[in-house]
Amino acid sequence: MPALSAGSGSDTGLYELLAALPAQLRPHVDSQEDLTFLWDVFGEKSLHSLVKIHEKLHYYEKQNPTPILQGAAALAGDLAEELQNKPLSSEIRELLKLLSKPNVKALLSVHDTVALKNYDPVLPPMPDDIDEEEDSVKIIRLVKNREPLGATIKKDEPTGAVVVARIMRGGAADRSGLIHVGDELREVNGIPVEDKSPEEIIQILAQSQGAITFKIIPSIKEDTPSKEGKMFIKALFDYDPNEDKAIPCKEAGLSFKKGDILQIMSQDDATWWQAKHEGDANPRAGLIPSKHFQERRLALRRPEILVQPLQVSNRKSSGFRRSFRLSRKDKKTNKSMYECKKSDQYDTADVPTYEEVTPYRRQVNENYRLVVLVDTTRPRRSQESDGVEYVFISKHLFETDVQNNKFIEYGEYKNNYYGTSIDSVRSVLAKNKVCLLDVQPHTVKHLRTLEFKPYVIFIKPPSIERLRETRKNAKIISSRDEQGAAKPFTEEDFQEMIKSAQIMESQYGHLFDKTIVNDDLTMAFSELKTTFDKLETDTHWVPVSWLHS
Repeated sequence: MPALSAGSGSDTGLYELLAALPAQLRPHVDSQEDLTFLWDVFGEKSLHSLVKIHEKLHYYEKQNPTPILQGAAALAGDLAEELQNKPLSSEIRELLKLLSKPNVKALLSVHDTVALKNYDPVLPPMPDDIDEEEDSVKIIRLVKNREPLGATIKKDEPTGAVVVARIMRGGAADRSGLIHVGDELREVNGIPVEDKSPEEIIQILAQSQGAITFKIIPSIKEDTPSKEGKMFIKALFDYDPNEDKAIPCKEAGLSFKKGDILQIMSQDDATWWQAKHEGDANPRAGLIPSKHFQERRLALRRPEILVQPLQVSNRKSSGFRRSFRLSRKDKKTNKSMYECKKSDQYDTADVPTYEEVTPYRRQVNENYRLVVLVDTTRPRRSQESDGVEYVFISKHLFETDVQNNKFIEYGEYKNNYYGTSIDSVRSVLAKNKVCLLDVQPHTVKHLRTLEFKPYVIFIKPPSIERLRETRKNAKIISSRDEQGAAKPFTEEDFQEMIKSAQIMESQYGHLFDKTIVNDDLTMAFSELKTTFDKLETDTHWVPVSWLHS
């Protein structure tokens, strides 16, 4: 090994040594590639930064500074109290405001802790009054900060003992590794708890500050090691634990909104899962109702929440999802043609709870989108070309395709059939392009498959007050009028828009990936365009079944 010259004993010796290493090792390196590698490694900025930090700490250690005082927090409190009795000038007000800030108080408290070298809680001595015949007893001391301890307790009915019911993943109790499910709780801060209810014990814990001492009898059951959950779900309903009478501990509950992505940390309890919000830096999990439990609860309530089936209007404006016309062809097809032939068009589906999801990024060949052509039995006009405005087919062929379930949806307008065929969608997807569809809500659930992988956007009307204000000069085309004349909106039209949108959202809202409120057309279209752009570049969440079938 060659001798390496380094700095004398200076504080920058290690830094200089690293900088000189590649040059001094050069005669002993076989290839230019290896030498380049050495230069890259020892020239890395992050490595030099670490060296500088090391040298600063080494210098600080050699200086061995001692704190001027060990009660800075108390001194600041005394100063604030004394200043209160002085005439309040602008400087005094500023200083009092500064001393009252939580971050300044926390900084002074940390200073005192370091000055006293009081880094760890001192464990209490083992009690002298332990019954020798008593089962193995553990004395545990946990330091309580602002976060909950992360454990729930219950009364064991056969024995009457208070036992640990669950440990919240990532919480203080879980991170300590000292408390386990099934442990029997005997004392909290020296207070016997055998004759107390779980609610009374929780009250004792709530009133305790700093270190909390537990006397427990360990469970004879061995904990089965559990890995951190890698299951992600999309919430399909809003949940507030404070409004849930069945939750074992409201403080341990996790609130969420419809559409939130949750990471499941534990499914050990069949009724209450442990979860946290995806991407949340806080490691502590919270309780949420399990899928089976929530579905069972909703099934029992179902008679109370059934909504009136949606009546399909003859008017173009009925669903208000047709507020955007994305191509010239789409304008021509969008009359009242979607009068679905299925009698169960808007049957009430089971109320969903969660959907298991996984990250997914779409691969698009080019930044170009297509609107699927519509098949029609209408005679072709002189200025039209087959396969441009429509795909023109005979009535017999159209009816045959209907019988063979070749249409996503179809309808009749002025004695002519119109329909969106499955093959036309497949032809767009085969080109690795994005296909735009404008469909009735009930059709969405049939399109949400591994083959099509749709991203569903619901165009929602604003409030009826805004409709009256912004649509007073707008007009609609009604199929009730044989001439197809444009007429102004009526109050009945506004009421119908709001009612239809509410029913769509109630029955099919769990299928929507995004909702856009069409208050201002320009802003709504901009939001729609931005959504399309992000869809082609960003990772989003899709059902697991789409990628793992």
